[in-house]
Amino acid sequence: MPPRFFTLDEANAALPQLNELLEQLMQARRAIIDAQPELWPILKKAIGNGGSKKAGEMLAEFQRVQAAHQAIEALGVVLKDPDTGLLDFLHRRPDGREVYLCWRHGEPKVSYWHELHGGFAGRKPV
Repeated sequence: MPPRFFTLDEANAALPQLNELLEQLMQARRAIIDAQPELWPILKKAIGNGGSKKAGEMLAEFQRVQAAHQAIEALGVVLKDPDTGLLDFLHRRPDGREVYLCWRHGEPKVSYWHELHGGFAGRKPV
């Protein structure tokens, strides 16, 4: 499938749906991180008896993360950092140059762009 290019208006219009997907992803991520101290003993025990309720719960959280990530990608958006909810939208500038529009969870709208290999540190106002 060819890459999707977003206008600034299209990227901003997608934010409600992306925000919901990121909320799901970040909630599942938090559940996994909160349970991390318990994971090793569970996995160690699972080797001998085939699993546990807690391991099954974490599998569901991993699946939630994966499903949200896949839904974001299906929209043509790039998830750059699941920890902060950083997303990039492929965009073509008026001069034809390909760049990313850049948005981070919690920002009111897409207000920045950066070069394809510039990353978050190279963000510039739209």
